[in-house]
Amino acid sequence: MSALLAHFEALDHLLYQTRRYWQCVAFSCSQYPWPELARVLDGLSDEQVAQLEAKPQQLLAFFQSHIPELAQLNELSMLPQRHGEAGEQPALPFWLSNGIKGRKLTQLQAFVAHLQPEENAATLLEWCAGKGHLGRLLAHQYGIGVQSVEIQPQLCAQGEELAQRFALPIRFNVANVLEDDCQSWLRQCDHAVALHACGGLHQELMRQASRLGTPRLSISPCCYHLFIDGERYQAMSQAARASQNSFYSSDLKLALQQTVTAGQRVQRLRQTEVQWRLGFDQLVRDVFARSEYTPVPSVGKQVFSGEFKDFCQWAAAQKGLTLPEGLNYPHYLLLGADRKHMTDRIELVRHLFRRAIEVWLVLDRALYLQQANYRVDIFEFCEASLTPRNIFIEAKLN
Repeated sequence: MSALLAHFEALDHLLYQTRRYWQCVAFSCSQYPWPELARVLDGLSDEQVAQLEAKPQQLLAFFQSHIPELAQLNELSMLPQRHGEAGEQPALPFWLSNGIKGRKLTQLQAFVAHLQPEENAATLLEWCAGKGHLGRLLAHQYGIGVQSVEIQPQLCAQGEELAQRFALPIRFNVANVLEDDCQSWLRQCDHAVALHACGGLHQELMRQASRLGTPRLSISPCCYHLFIDGERYQAMSQAARASQNSFYSSDLKLALQQTVTAGQRVQRLRQTEVQWRLGFDQLVRDVFARSEYTPVPSVGKQVFSGEFKDFCQWAAAQKGLTLPEGLNYPHYLLLGADRKHMTDRIELVRHLFRRAIEVWLVLDRALYLQQANYRVDIFEFCEASLTPRNIFIEAKLN
C-alpha cells in the first residue's frame, strides 16, 4: 500500500466517523444538530468565536475534550511544508511584475519556485491562464516556451499584447477546456501547470493529461464545488469511489471557508449579510409557513449598507413572493441575530473539518494520478496566510 493510499484510508475513516459534525447546512438548522454541545457553544462569546475561527489549532484544542475523534484529525489533515525549500527567488524586473497585486505576486513566485523545468523540456502549457501572469514569470525565469489556454478572448488579447511587448515566447489560445479539443496542446507540451484552476477545470486537465501521457503536471487546486456535474461529488480515484463518504456541494464549499482576513468594513458587511438573510428566512417561514431555508441570490455588498426592510422586499421579489403590509421588520431583524448566533457556532464546529475535507479531495486527485502511472507528491507550497489554497500536486510520469 502506498503512503498516499494509507493516508487517504485513515482520513476517509475518520471523516465517516465524524460526518454528523460536518455534514449539515448551518443556515437550515433551527436548533443545534448536536444537543450535547449546545451549552458549550452558547457559552462562547462572539469574541471567542472570532478568535477560534482565526486560529485553527486553538479551535481543535478547544473541542478535543468534547469530540474524542478529533485526536487524530490534526495529524491526518497535515501535509509536508515546503514554503522555502526551492530557495531564494530572483528579483523580478518592474515591467514583469507591474499590474500584479502584492499578495498575488507572492503566490505566483512561491508556486514558480517549484516549477524548475526538467532537462530538455521545451514547451509548457498554462491551463486556464487568465492574462498569463504565471506564464510570463515562467517564460522569463526559465526561458521556456509557453502555450496559454484561456476561455475569455479579452484576457487572451491582453496577455498576448503583454507577451509581445516584452518579447516573451508565449502563445495564447482561446478555448473552453471543458468542451473544446485541447489534445494537441497537451500532446505538444512537456509540462502542464494550473494555479488555482477551479474544480472541474483542473480535474479535466488531469483526465486529459493522464490519458495522453503528459510527462509532468503541477497543479494547485481551488474551488472544488465549481464546474462539476450535479450536487454530489464524483470521486476520481478507485479508493475514493469505494468510500462510504458522500460529499455534496455544501461540503465541498466547506473546504474553502478558511480565508485570509478581510478588512474590518468587509467583515462587518459579511456579518450584516448573514443576519439579514437569516432574518428574511425566518420571516418567510412565519408568513408563508415554510420549513425549509429560503436561499436568496447573491447581491452587491452595498445593499447591506441600507435598510433591512428594503432588503426583505428585494429578496421577496427575487423569490416571487408578495409580503403583507404591516410586518414587524425590527422583530425579524432580532430573530436574524438570534439565528446568526447559532449559525456562527454551528459553523465553528464544521470548520474543524474544512482542511481535512480539502486534504481528502486532494488525495483523491493524487491517487487518481498514481493509478495513471505518475509519481505523485503533495505538499504546501506557501503559508496559509498568503493563500489558504496552498496545496501543490506534483506528478511525473514513470
